[in-house]
Amino acid sequence: MTGPVEPLQSGSLAGRLVVATASLVDPTFHLTAALLLEHGEHGALGVVLNRPSEIPVDQVLPDWSCAVSEPRVVFHGGPVQPNTVIAVARSSVEAPSGWQRVLGSLGVVDLDADPAIVTPDMAGLRVFAGYAGWAAGQLEAEISRGAWFVLDAGHDDPFCRDPDELWRGVLRRQGGLFTTVSTNPTLN
Repeated sequence: MTGPVEPLQSGSLAGRLVVATASLVDPTFHLTAALLLEHGEHGALGVVLNRPSEIPVDQVLPDWSCAVSEPRVVFHGGPVQPNTVIAVARSSVEAPSGWQRVLGSLGVVDLDADPAIVTPDMAGLRVFAGYAGWAAGQLEAEISRGAWFVLDAGHDDPFCRDPDELWRGVLRRQGGLFTTVSTNPTLN
């Protein structure tokens, strides 16, 4: 299922994607799509969905590796606290143990929980080292300057099997000018 999901609360972008535009020249975020896990008056926190590392999850979190979506590697979630690990999962039940809802069936997994109890209720799981963080008002200012497109997340975006194509794929499914931008990022 790849349909869009709606924001939980008015004004919050939690659960939405911020997709880098050509005006975002920071190489850390060039051609990235980030899922916002938190957004409010104190700032925002998200994970970059399309920066896989070479590190297999079983080297870092062996107890969780069997539940991780392909590719089974740790992803670079962003430049903030690169030694922090965040796991995002889609749950197949309403409120599973060891999982905190972000939006709909998407949430963050408590990696201190027992994987044998948590993973049977997961329909997808991805592990991120570090995260992208924005201070109060910073993300909004970047969006107003045209650095990011704010788009609905598809249910499969966080678990995309081909992360190198995620940025283009998210833009293509928007249609119109976004399709053109997806083939030539300098046009936006």
